[in-house]
Amino acid sequence: MIKLYTDASTKNNPGLSGVGIVILTENRYDQLSIPLEKEMSNHEAEFEALIQGLDFLIEHLLINETLMMYTDSKILASAIKKNYVKNDIFRGYLTRIQQKLKHFPLFFIHWIPESQNKGADNLARQALQKRLKNN
Repeated sequence: MIKLYTDASTKNNPGLSGVGIVILTENRYDQLSIPLEKEMSNHEAEFEALIQGLDFLIEHLLINETLMMYTDSKILASAIKKNYVKNDIFRGYLTRIQQKLKHFPLFFIHWIPESQNKGADNLARQALQKRLKNN
């Protein structure tokens, strides 16, 4: 089983963003702090955080296992659970996520409070700081 924790941090809305990702498996512990190039809303950055995490798993062949995804974004969790978004802007993100999730035989997404997502949150804040410095 793979546990994937994601979060985003954005300055202004829309604005510069960074994402944080924590990946836990039986044999691995990865932390990713990724500044995002494009300005976006915090909600968009939350979707992008999950996309970046899924990309990492696929690139490192951490697939064909049960995937447990954790986010403190209610919009993201709801979109994945319902397989639906009202907002046209989020539709493209959801489609990309759906394509990537085909690599996993079984997956679940859980909304967790911010207090339980501190690792990904700290990494997202670090990524945002890197992005602000390079602006």
